[in-house]
Amino acid sequence: MKVFTEQQKFTQPLVIIALSIALLVSLFLTFKDWNIIVTGNLSDKFKTLSGLLIVLLVIALFINLKLKTRIDERGIYYQFFPAHIAFKFIDWKDISSCTIRKYDPISEYGGWGIKINLFKNKETAFTTKGTIGLQLELTNGKKILIGTQKKEALQRTLESYQHKLLKQ
Repeated sequence: MKVFTEQQKFTQPLVIIALSIALLVSLFLTFKDWNIIVTGNLSDKFKTLSGLLIVLLVIALFINLKLKTRIDERGIYYQFFPAHIAFKFIDWKDISSCTIRKYDPISEYGGWGIKINLFKNKETAFTTKGTIGLQLELTNGKKILIGTQKKEALQRTLESYQHKLLKQ
């Protein structure tokens, strides 16, 4: 039994730099108004700290965002945590085609993350970085793209389960 597993995170340098700059700016603005935090009423304190709190929440979100993929003899599992608390499962019998392809995240989906193609209603992408993904076409007409950074290992695993698609 061949099993493919992958876990991806948003670790691109531009994401880290942008979040760091946002944190530094919000810290600067918060400490610039430190007098309000010390002497102001609760409403003023909240207004002064709200920008920093929002930036910290966004940073916490990016730290916890994970795309997990697992492929085994039963089918394909994927989870984009924290949007998906548990793995989503697609049985091999529900897949009409399964290919690895190059995609353009900006023009096809408007970026990375959980994306729905606005022009093609039944097409969804789950990506964190890169331009290579596992394209699934389901028997119900839906299309799902799951990004990968392990193209060769994914290809070897799919080849070992190709017979599961041909049984239909």
